[in-house]
Amino acid sequence: ERVFAEVADLWDGQLDLLVHSVAFAAAEDLEGRFTDTPRDRFWLAVDISAYSLVAAARAAEPLMAAAGGGSIVTMTYLGGVRAVPHYNVMGVAKATLDASMRYLAWDLGQKQIRVNAISAGPVRTLAARSIAGFTTMEEMFEQRAPLHRHIDAGDCGAAAAYLLSDDAKNVSGTMLYVDAGYHAMGM
Repeated sequence: ERVFAEVADLWDGQLDLLVHSVAFAAAEDLEGRFTDTPRDRFWLAVDISAYSLVAAARAAEPLMAAAGGGSIVTMTYLGGVRAVPHYNVMGVAKATLDASMRYLAWDLGQKQIRVNAISAGPVRTLAARSIAGFTTMEEMFEQRAPLHRHIDAGDCGAAAAYLLSDDAKNVSGTMLYVDAGYHAMGM
């Protein structure tokens, strides 16, 4: 609430865009069995990784409406659509995030606020280091993705720039895969 109040003061009560890139799960819940995830850490992952988008969108809505519309982009991953070994509770949190993005697109669309998601392939980040077997995942990804290459933060940035721009004025409720085509493959 404080951040959005400061944004409103700084930019005359208006906001054009918001990038949501928040996620968390306890490290011990990204290894072993998903079944062993305790309830409190299950809800912690969902709250931080998915509900934070809902809360941020709610706070951004009046500022974007005052600007005549806006664009919200969140970061997700294929583990919310398919079971990915060692992604566990984060996959469930991303599935919740994905559905939240679509419902927010519906709710906010009447105010010309677009809500979309970028589903990136494996990108070397601090968070990725906590996923057991990440380097093996990168190797398999490069072998199996139709374009046979890695994804980097610049690829995600370019996709976000598109979704946040007026070039995507008719794109909402969409998950844009930035994964060299990996999501389209069966094996």
